Amino acid sequence: MGVTKTDIYTEEQNKLASLLKVLGHPARIAILQHIINQKACIGNDLVEELGLAQATISQHLKELKNIGIIKGSIEGKSVCYCINETTWKQFQNEFNLFFNQDVTIKQCC
Repeated sequence: MGVTKTDIYTEEQNKLASLLKVLGHPARIAILQHIINQKACIGNDLVEELGLAQATISQHLKELKNIGIIKGSIEGKSVCYCINETTWKQFQNEFNLFFNQDVTIKQCC
């Protein structure tokens, strides 16, 4: 198996690629959209809302939490998740910088 040469890329390139990799699963997008639409912390209702197994939801939440886009707190037996607004805005700025680059082509490629 080949080794990924992440050291030849900038920190920003590696960070954006990691973020895109985590966001590259539709279940994670659905989880984020659900949290955003609720405008509050969510917990166990994701299983009913998305129709996925609890273990699957937990794995997706773990990945989202690892990149810092959500945060959670434990209240008794339930865990409450919400968007980490600071990280969200940081990622939003990084996406904007990337996608707002001028891609005007001077000639046909």
